[in-house]
Amino acid sequence: QVQLVESGGGLVQAGGSLRLSCVASGSIFSTNIMGWYRQAPGKQRELVAVITSGGSTNYADSVKGRFSISRDNAKNTVYLQMNSLKPEDTAVYYCNVDQRISVYWGQGAQVTVSS
Repeated sequence: QVQLVESGGGLVQAGGSLRLSCVASGSIFSTNIMGWYRQAPGKQRELVAVITSGGSTNYADSVKGRFSISRDNAKNTVYLQMNSLKPEDTAVYYCNVDQRISVYWGQGAQVTVSS
């Protein structure tokens, strides 16, 4: 089992920045994909950004150039630096760890961007 604990959400004005962190504990494989997804009210959960254990990244088009994902393998932690935030970025952000045979989700962190 893997446990994920997110932190760093909150309320910010449009144009501001936030940094999300997610610490994974438990049975962490050396090879996995860590990432962030988000779900806005009334919408489906969508990918924001993912990063492999080797450092390869992938971003949703809507956040490219504004968000940056990184990870510290020694700490089993993944980060999401969010800059130039827009009201449409308002959502619950979920940390995700994909270890192929199993996928784990965090409890979610609310990010609210006011206009």
